[in-house]
Amino acid sequence: MKFGIRELLFLAVLIAMPISAYYFVLKPLNRDIEKAKREIAVKERDLEKIEAAQSRTDDLERENEELVVAISTVESRLPSSKEVDVILEQVSELARKSRLELRKVETLKPVQMAGYMEQPLEMTIAGDFDDFYKFLLSVEGLDRITRLPDMEMEKADKQDGAMEATFTLSIYFQNSNGATG
Repeated sequence: MKFGIRELLFLAVLIAMPISAYYFVLKPLNRDIEKAKREIAVKERDLEKIEAAQSRTDDLERENEELVVAISTVESRLPSSKEVDVILEQVSELARKSRLELRKVETLKPVQMAGYMEQPLEMTIAGDFDDFYKFLLSVEGLDRITRLPDMEMEKADKQDGAMEATFTLSIYFQNSNGATG
């Protein structure tokens, strides 16, 4: 076979076709494919973030539901202002059952506390210390929310174990209209 200009030109065109196809077709396609892969990777990371946020949202919704239940449980232990007298009567009955002498009960001014009201009662009780301890346990066991922010005790001179306690019993309640505050 004889190589002439025509054959060399044909060979050059034959070699130039795949080279030009690589530079003009395949290389731009490879760039587009790499760009698409990077975009897919970015979108996959975004999807992972969204899924993580969604799972946290589901957790927060469940926690909110649990908090609503907890709040309703606490609110069920808060009497209305009309029921404070009933609780005072319960405390007086507990003192009588504990063989204590209820010497003084003074109602102090109600205090607004974080959306609820607090009714402090200044009380003076006398009797045996063991009976007073049983009384405190009984008050603690009441269905309603109460607290003893301060207490002073004095030993009575008459007999062993006799004492007199002056304390503030705070009863938490909701306003009469059912709204807090």
